[in-house]
Amino acid sequence: MTITPRLASRIEQSDLISRDLSWLKFNHRVLDQARHLDRTLLEKLKFMAITASNLDEFFMIRIGSLYNYLDYGKERYDYSGLREIPFKNLLMSQCHEFIEAQHKVFLNELRPQFGEAGIEIERNLENLSAEEEKEIKAYFKRIIYPMLTPMVFDSHHSFPILMNKILIFAVVTRIPGDRKRSNRKFSFVQIPQNLDRFYELEREDKMVFVPIEEIIREYIHKLFRNVDIVACNLFRITRNGDFTLEESEDIESGFLEEIKQKLKKRKTGRVVRMEAEEGFDKSTLKLLKSRWELGDENIFQVENLGLIDYTGLWQIINHDNLSDLLPPMQAPVMPLSYPERTEDMSIFDILKERDVLLHHPYNDIEPLLELIEKSSEDPKVLSIKLTIYRLAKNSRITSALLKAAENGKHVSVLFEVKARFDEENNLREAAKLQKAGCFVIYGISSVKTHTKLLLVVRREGKKVTRYVHMSSGNYNEKTARLYTDLGLLSTDETYAQDISEFFNVITGHSLPRDYKYLITAPGDMRQQLIDLIRKEADHAGQGLPCGIVIKINSLQDKEIIEELYEASQAGVPIKLIVRGICCLRPGRAGLSENIEVISIVGDYLEHSRIYYYHNNGDPLVYGGSADVMVRSFDRRIESLFLVNDSFCKQQCINLLRYNLKDNVNAYIMQEDGSYKVRESEGEERFNVHKEFFSLSEEEMQTARLFG
Repeated sequence: MTITPRLASRIEQSDLISRDLSWLKFNHRVLDQARHLDRTLLEKLKFMAITASNLDEFFMIRIGSLYNYLDYGKERYDYSGLREIPFKNLLMSQCHEFIEAQHKVFLNELRPQFGEAGIEIERNLENLSAEEEKEIKAYFKRIIYPMLTPMVFDSHHSFPILMNKILIFAVVTRIPGDRKRSNRKFSFVQIPQNLDRFYELEREDKMVFVPIEEIIREYIHKLFRNVDIVACNLFRITRNGDFTLEESEDIESGFLEEIKQKLKKRKTGRVVRMEAEEGFDKSTLKLLKSRWELGDENIFQVENLGLIDYTGLWQIINHDNLSDLLPPMQAPVMPLSYPERTEDMSIFDILKERDVLLHHPYNDIEPLLELIEKSSEDPKVLSIKLTIYRLAKNSRITSALLKAAENGKHVSVLFEVKARFDEENNLREAAKLQKAGCFVIYGISSVKTHTKLLLVVRREGKKVTRYVHMSSGNYNEKTARLYTDLGLLSTDETYAQDISEFFNVITGHSLPRDYKYLITAPGDMRQQLIDLIRKEADHAGQGLPCGIVIKINSLQDKEIIEELYEASQAGVPIKLIVRGICCLRPGRAGLSENIEVISIVGDYLEHSRIYYYHNNGDPLVYGGSADVMVRSFDRRIESLFLVNDSFCKQQCINLLRYNLKDNVNAYIMQEDGSYKVRESEGEERFNVHKEFFSLSEEEMQTARLFG
């Protein structure tokens, strides 16, 4: 769809930017990482794979959500001011542009580098040696052939259920000599998910990766004996994966069963995208478009030298023989707030001495894991309570909680079984803990529990000490090496009392009182953040020092955006570090002239949330799990924690300062919603994803965000 001048004008006049169009801009920034000259080929392929998995989720959830409105005739207005159909046309047009750019990067920039790196993706089996062809033929006969199932669709066979996000062949056949088009048969062959994406051939000078679809294409005639194959084309579909849950009073039989049913439905949901190789058979395409009610905008053609589904590149990226083509992961350093430790000091001794701020992945997650694992064995520990949103596979945390239950400790776990795409894993892990004797709460049906909190209760002589952990990130050892997150370990009784109260609210029937160090949602989080913004605006009006710096994943809540606009107009300098979606327009005359927005995209996925308010020289700093999203305030259990310790607070201030200083990974948001790479000409390179590994205490303590 071409954007008409009238439509473009309407979009530009809006004070808000479309959430979905903003997300596509984010994925363009990820794709830009695959173009960086200072990255290795495998690093570039990694970012290609990430853009593909990002886009899969975007179609399943965001495009899926849009079709929930379109298919049921419900009204929907985008922030751009467009109704459902015009917005769908615009959004799909932008998706086509992105996917075209994605293929160009792969074909024109990455593929030419394969030879020098000693790898090759070989699509033409005729280019293989006789010995290699023999090896592949044997692999097809022994492994692939028994797994394939052709499924015909005709007057005697119903249309097969084709699976989400897997490669599928559409095959058109006819009886030899029968030229009638009406007698042709349509069949489908799905490539099993448990087959490797590529067959690997190791030569002296290179690794050769043969796409599994090309092997099947070569021998697919063996599935259709004594008939002619008229057409054989590869495609892939993406289904609507967006669903909501109805509130149920019976959590066991109602809520959990509904989740299981919705997960099954996700596998057969409405098709919202079809990726098809170039030259796709017209009669098959017509059938599929009619069957799934697809328009031309839903069909994404892939050039013959491109790949359908770049997530398959992970097999190459993670290959042991190619590990030298990826830069080694830098070892984490100890937190600056962590004391020198003697052999007889336990993690409990350390936390009684001081608060410890963990900044992952620069700091190891080990202190947190040590607290949980020691608590599971320590006879003085009475109970462990925590919230879980996403877990690592073979999680040490799950193992520690199982051990704690075996050792007779009271273990309470609020498992969010609605964590998108982790629902099945969380249901399985929760059942395992429940069977071991843990008290498991399966989330709350009407909202998602997204907060990250841990409470350990330990008897120490005649008193009880409570150890707490509050975080922006999941209790997940794997993502702690890949995501930037912030966590605070403490024995401060104010935190402990607030978190104890909060657990009583979310696991029982209790009305929350006023917290001293926590801001929670749903409830008053939006209003408290608005009050903090207004306080800065008041200071600006009085000529007092003021300023706001917020680091988050997404900025979408209209009420907060409008408050930031008003604060900007009052003269408050506002700096926003927003990794992904940003619906606010910075730098618009008379509206947001004092607002700057940057996005950091690089080696690590920026995931920490930090809220800084100047407060006339006595800064208030909050960390936690909440983004500035409608869902965060209204449909999620979230928490932000005040960073009270002066040393930890200064660490957070420096964290923000470093992000604002970055000139390697930073993109500057423009008023029209586009992004430009921050210019670093004449400046010394400052890469925030490297600098935190060598942070000095002196530099951190002198950090300032405003004068």
